[in-house]
Amino acid sequence: MLRDNTRRRTIASTATAAASALALLLAVPAAAATPTPGAPTAGDPYYPTYGNSGYHVSHYDLRLRYQPKTDQLQGTATILASATQDLSRFDLDFSLDVSGVWVNGQQAAFTENPGAHKLQITPAAPLAKGSDATVVVRYSGVPSKVTVNGINAWLRTPDGAVAADEPEAAWWWFPSNDHPSDKATYDVSVEVPKGLQVISNGVLTGQRDTATGTRYSWREDKPQATYLATMAIGKFDITTGKTKDGIPVVNAYSKDLGANAAAARASVERSAEIIDWESRYFGTYPFDALGGYVPNVKTHYALETQTRPFYSPAQFASGSNASVIVHELAHQWFGDDVSLERWQDIWLNEGFASYAQWLWSEYQGEGTTQQLADYVYAQHPANDPFWTVKPGDPGADHQFDDAVYDRGAAAIQALRNTVGDQAFFQILKAWPREHAYGNGDFAQFQSLAERISGKPLAQLFQTWLFTPQRPAAATAARAWVRALMVTGQPRSWARIHAAYAR
Repeated sequence: MLRDNTRRRTIASTATAAASALALLLAVPAAAATPTPGAPTAGDPYYPTYGNSGYHVSHYDLRLRYQPKTDQLQGTATILASATQDLSRFDLDFSLDVSGVWVNGQQAAFTENPGAHKLQITPAAPLAKGSDATVVVRYSGVPSKVTVNGINAWLRTPDGAVAADEPEAAWWWFPSNDHPSDKATYDVSVEVPKGLQVISNGVLTGQRDTATGTRYSWREDKPQATYLATMAIGKFDITTGKTKDGIPVVNAYSKDLGANAAAARASVERSAEIIDWESRYFGTYPFDALGGYVPNVKTHYALETQTRPFYSPAQFASGSNASVIVHELAHQWFGDDVSLERWQDIWLNEGFASYAQWLWSEYQGEGTTQQLADYVYAQHPANDPFWTVKPGDPGADHQFDDAVYDRGAAAIQALRNTVGDQAFFQILKAWPREHAYGNGDFAQFQSLAERISGKPLAQLFQTWLFTPQRPAAATAARAWVRALMVTGQPRSWARIHAAYAR
């Protein structure tokens, strides 16, 4: 008994001592992590200098003034962010002249490197991981005179300007974390001379006259990638309406579109109808505003700027083209609602927007999705360089090649043929539903498709998206395709391809 009691006392004494030692350790504050700079990159291999790390942006508040005669832009950007590490300094992507920066109310040191589109900011006090930060940047400049790496994405018009381009456009009008993996909400307020109007994303929350002009305020309250933020300044004819679900529609057309004006209206005014139709395939429209705008620019491309796509007047030079509208509005689900995690996965945007056009072609009786897939296959022989571009990893130089759109859409038809219509249309709705207002990558899409279909799909995707050669498909042997290659294209083909112009 004595030995047992002694042992118990010894164990108890040891435990008490250990507990006391642990209490002392817990009472001593752990050594604080040393704040370090955020990296001036989001880590995207296609665009290694785009975006930044060390923080996440939740909201951009942009208060701007613009003078079209001189192309002078003045602005104050208030950026709400949170630190994702203990942060001694951080970068924003920007290329205009900065006059002052404040972080959490205190003036911050900054270094401008517009040639590298970077604004390096050192706050007066480091930011702790998980803490919120309010960053204010005052700036000005003439965007049309700023070129970065040979690029200028600012579009001048006879009466104003437009910001709409991909993969970069923000550098010329607001400082940002310019990568689609960091999405945020927006308030965009712009003062312009009287007689001009401002078009942007979301809902118009205010319009008022000032001593020197008119101020327009727009709000996009759903997360938005930086390249999807847009601004158009000029003289517009504006139409309004609603979808069948009551979503407000705002469309705008430059007053000097000339011969293309009627065709542009005949196309863009179908936006509400097309959204209602696309909702049958992709699910409920994800935003609380809708529309499109056609400024007087000389470009040839369209862009899925969130809630209000940008269209070039050149796309309507041959008449109305609802297919272009179908493409850009399909992006509202595939690209805007669910955005890219990395630019390599551009197929998740362009392949599905193109396939929406194929569905529209079938709906209009101008060629079924299978006929269009067969046509893509038949018009490109095995030695065509078209097949060397991998839609699932095209490379930055081929990100917008026809193969990403056409072969990408053909890959979706191959998926449909493999899993069957029931599973296929479940997949189309499940992707934007399960990743709503966020980001997604190819691996997640494959996992989703396999889960819903119950079939292994790795080989299918490897063949159609990642192999730089023509798939050994049998569909092109169909007699009607051989005849079509002689007699002409599917009726919808020219209008489908108009959406791909760059």
